[in-house]
Amino acid sequence: MLSIIGIVFPLFAVIAVGYASVRAGWFKPSEMPILGRFVMQLALPALLFHAVASRDLHEVLDPGYIAIIVCGGLLTIAVAFAWFTLTAPDKRRRAMAVMGTVCPNSSFVGYPLIVTIYPDLAGVILAQNVLIENILLIPLTLIIVDLSENRSGVSPLRLLGKVLYDFARRPMIIALVAGLIFSVSGLHLPSPGDRFLTLLSGAASAMALVVIGGSLVGLPLTGNRAMAMQIAVSKLLVHPLIVFATASVLVGAGVITISHEMQVGAILSTAMPMFALYTVFAQERGLGGAASLALLAATSCSFFTLSFFLWWLT
Repeated sequence: MLSIIGIVFPLFAVIAVGYASVRAGWFKPSEMPILGRFVMQLALPALLFHAVASRDLHEVLDPGYIAIIVCGGLLTIAVAFAWFTLTAPDKRRRAMAVMGTVCPNSSFVGYPLIVTIYPDLAGVILAQNVLIENILLIPLTLIIVDLSENRSGVSPLRLLGKVLYDFARRPMIIALVAGLIFSVSGLHLPSPGDRFLTLLSGAASAMALVVIGGSLVGLPLTGNRAMAMQIAVSKLLVHPLIVFATASVLVGAGVITISHEMQVGAILSTAMPMFALYTVFAQERGLGGAASLALLAATSCSFFTLSFFLWWLT
């Protein structure tokens, strides 16, 4: 257990540094989005391109891993939708709760954790998570949100096309696609390019954790607390347990083959707190209070839940 805490504690210590630096006035809350954009638009795209371009395509896209994340994610959406239909009759609250349940923070929390236990696989796991989340899970939950706001007259396919177009313009997606093309081409990165990408992507982990901590300062602490706790529990426990059950069934039935490390990576990836933009999407719809409480609770409690999953799985 001490070794598990030794993995998790440094990550949350850096998050605490980010929180303390904003509370102490060393950084302003308004500066966190700037640092976050550096991570999202420079450091992580460099990391993704490097991780994908330096490997063969069959090493980057693991069918077993993709099947587990996709099937587990869709099942989680179905379970969350059913549960929050009972506990949150308001369609908008239900839709935002589903998004919070199934969209983990793979970039800012997931990668820094997984790189400490599987450094050789962390980039590949992040690349597949980014691909699945941005092409399937986040667009699907955004469609559920849009349809909940009396936009049922708009075709879901049209909404999906708009959402996918917006995501396709993101630097992380562009870097991922460029890396896949580079990998397929059979080219190899020259040494200066390899060192350049390594240097730039090296800033991703620490900076991402600092941003997470600093962004917690000033979150509104008023809102539907019962709903926020349900969302946090669903994200930290329900989602990874459904993915664990999905992996057990698919592997046990011989439908897929997957290494133990990649299977653990899939479960840990879904055990992360919700992604940082969750509160932004919620605030745009007047539900920022509950979403902020859910994000704060999930980020704080994930120290214990991630320690548990690490102890259980590894």
